[in-house]
Parts: sequence; C-alpha cells; structure tokens
Amino acid sequence: MAKSFAVIGDPIDHSLSPNIHSAAFRELHLDASYIAYRIPKGELEEGIEGLKKIKIDGFNVTIPHKIDMMKYLDKTDESCSLIGAVNTVTNKDGVLKGYNTDMDGFLDPFKKKNLTITNKKVLLLGAGGAARAIVAGFAKEKAKSITIANRTLENAKKLAEFSEKIGLNANAIDIVEAKNMAKDFDIIVNATSLGLKNEPSPIQLEGINEKTIVYDIVYMPINTDLIKRAKEKNAIIIFGYEMLLGQAIRAFEIWHGIEAPYNAMKKALLGGF
Repeated sequence: MAKSFAVIGDPIDHSLSPNIHSAAFRELHLDASYIAYRIPKGELEEGIEGLKKIKIDGFNVTIPHKIDMMKYLDKTDESCSLIGAVNTVTNKDGVLKGYNTDMDGFLDPFKKKNLTITNKKVLLLGAGGAARAIVAGFAKEKAKSITIANRTLENAKKLAEFSEKIGLNANAIDIVEAKNMAKDFDIIVNATSLGLKNEPSPIQLEGINEKTIVYDIVYMPINTDLIKRAKEKNAIIIFGYEMLLGQAIRAFEIWHGIEAPYNAMKKALLGGF
C-alpha cells in the first residue's frame, strides 16, 4: 500500500518539506508521497477531517496550527506535552498521535558535530515559536544557565519561568541589553525572525572566539548577518538548515521506523535554496 504524508499550514507554498521527504522516499525506494496542504487559520478542524478521510499516514504541522492542533490529538508523546505544541502527527486507523521534533531537531547538529552543551552558558535571542523547545533541549542536555533576551520582556520572563521549572537556571532581559553581552556566553542562539529579511543582528559579537558556538535558526538566507559576523570571529557555526534537517529526519523516523537517509535529504534541502 502506498503511504501518504503532508505538511499543513498557511502560508505553505514555500515549504521545503515536500522536497526533503520525497528525496528520502526516492533514495530508499519507498512507495510514498508527501504534499503541502494549505489549511487557513480557523479551518483546522475541517482540514483534519479531510486528512482522516483520505487516510493520511502522517503529517507535519507548521504555522499557524502548532498549538491549536494539540486539541485534536488522541495521544501525545512527552516532548509534545512539555513544549505545548505539535509539529509531527501519526495517524493509525484514525487515532492521531502528536510529537514535537523541534527539540531533537535543534539538538541534532550539536550531536553530529560532537559539541558539548553540559555546563555551558547560553544566550537565547527571542522567546517565540521554537524558543520553548530550545529551552527544553538545553535543560535536557544540562546547560549551566540560559539568558533569554527578547523585545517583549514579559514573554522572556514567562519562558525563564518555564526554564526554571524544568531545571535550568534562567534570567530574562530586554534584547537591547544583550547588545554587548556576547563575550559572556559559550553558546549564542538566534530564535528571532531577524535575519529573515537580512536585517542586522540585534547583538555585537565583540570578544567571542573560536570556542563560541553561534547558532541561527533562521534558514533563509543561509548566511544571515549573525552568521557572517560569527564567521569573521572564527566561531563554531550552526546553520538554521541543520535544525530543519534534524526535524525532518526525526519525523521520517517516527513515520517509517527506519533510519533516514541524511545525505539525500540534505542535498534536496540545499538544492531548494
């Protein structure tokens, strides 16, 4: 039986997921298809009914449905409950189970590059979408502390409370305060949308060195302002596409129960830029 998969969200036409997963199916000769399916905000319930009718085997969930989708799940795995959002769903005879691959996707490049998180001081820029999953990842890997810098301080404070609750020391600051703080941290992560339009990064990188890890989760463009400046300082770089790839690999393994073809998926992803 051919299996079918999809990604749901709005807007959806720029999604790179169909390319990445289709490349994996080709590489492993799997009889499966993966499409992008636009479901506008407010139409999620009907959209899911439609997917159940065509007996979809699984789907990814993107903006704006990652939190609302939680209501329509029959089961959730622990990462999903912890983060309070879902981005990967399996459908077994109409029973929907949710997963969140953001945390594993975010951590994947650290593992691939053998980079240690334990006891490291982290600066996280942004407190939006993926930030909770990122904090959960740092807590799991036992970072020493995390400083969350955000334009809306209230949101940074909420995230810092979540961090403390799951066992990671945290404090919240206004993003303006972070401007010259880079040198005090081992790992700097940009989870704001700054960079998408090539805007300058909100922080300077004075005083960082070749041991500092700079990770920008924005994947278009590949070389954001932050990444370019980190390269000038010979820092260790993690690109946004590496997180995207990590998420796709985790979703693939949840759906198919076999190891994902990393290189084929990476080639398809980078070919999409």
